[in-house]
Amino acid sequence: MIPRTVYDSDQELFRDSVRKFLEQEAVPHHAQWEKDGQVSRELWSKAGEQGFLCPTMPEEYGGVGVDFRYNAIVDEEIAKLGLSGIGFGLHSDISVPYVLNYGSESLKQKYLPKLISGEMVSAIAMTEPGAGSDLQGLKTTAILDGDEYVLNGSKTFITNGQMAELVVVVAKTDPSAGAKGTSLLLVEAGTAGFTKGNNLEKVGMKAQDTSELFFQDVRVPKENLLGSEGMGFIYLMQELPQERLSVAVNAIANALSIFEQTREYVKERQAFGKSISHFQNTRFKLAEMDTELTVAQVFVDKCLELHVEGKLDVPTAAKAKLHATEVQCRVIDECLQLHGGFGYMWEYPVARAWADARVQKIYAGTNEIMKEIIARSL
Repeated sequence: MIPRTVYDSDQELFRDSVRKFLEQEAVPHHAQWEKDGQVSRELWSKAGEQGFLCPTMPEEYGGVGVDFRYNAIVDEEIAKLGLSGIGFGLHSDISVPYVLNYGSESLKQKYLPKLISGEMVSAIAMTEPGAGSDLQGLKTTAILDGDEYVLNGSKTFITNGQMAELVVVVAKTDPSAGAKGTSLLLVEAGTAGFTKGNNLEKVGMKAQDTSELFFQDVRVPKENLLGSEGMGFIYLMQELPQERLSVAVNAIANALSIFEQTREYVKERQAFGKSISHFQNTRFKLAEMDTELTVAQVFVDKCLELHVEGKLDVPTAAKAKLHATEVQCRVIDECLQLHGGFGYMWEYPVARAWADARVQKIYAGTNEIMKEIIARSL
């Protein structure tokens, strides 16, 4: 691999701390969490104590005030260790930034310290049963009644859905205005009329709590509106590049880890009296995967640099998400094949990574939507 230059020595020290924390606090428990359908709540509190949640948040709210590379390091180390149940990326990279970027000062003071410390877990509720990538097709409504919005509707496939104490809800405050009628509201768990459905049983990411959310006449204070009414769709478009970069960072880190494990495995696996690493097919497959991963890592690192400089545009982020997740799925599928029958056994990391990776081409906007975004820019 080409040496990476996107991180400095201080950031690599931070990486060491994150890795040691995860090896101690998460790796020994992840198999049980897969059976439980969610990670332990205690993990969030411990991560908050160590400064691993929302490191980009300003110091005045309890954050560290560093750049997004620190978030990326947390994402990478979680991905390398196959800890797909840990929803720190959704929390730190995606939902909490909405509070910082669009919340009033009183909302920031109220929620950011708790989100940074791990006292509160967050989620963002965009997807609905009838509206996935088509955000303009949302049916959830929030109609102003005096000093409160009355929220009605349902959401599905919500990451951190079972554990979240604070949810950014995307709803129509003016159902007749299309995309221009979309707004973002902060809703606390436990609010009357807000209920959580079952923890959804998925093909992969079995330790990640993914839930349906239901809102029936939920009364949300007017001051819980993020930014201005009717600007929700624009806010979502502004924040999605970071979300898609986060997915790309995760994809390459995970694929690289599985590739390295496979490279070692083929040296040990025997067929026809010798290690399968001696077969031309194996060597060629490894060469192809190494090439794809090298190219993808360089591109994603460049996108990370651009993002830190405030220069990552929507089409480029779409390219990163599209390419990285396609590479991830191809590489892990080839790695599974090289493991033979053992690759299909859940006890092997490659099997779990194969199941976990598939959703990467679906969420944060499907890869078909990424192609549409890129095509429109040409």
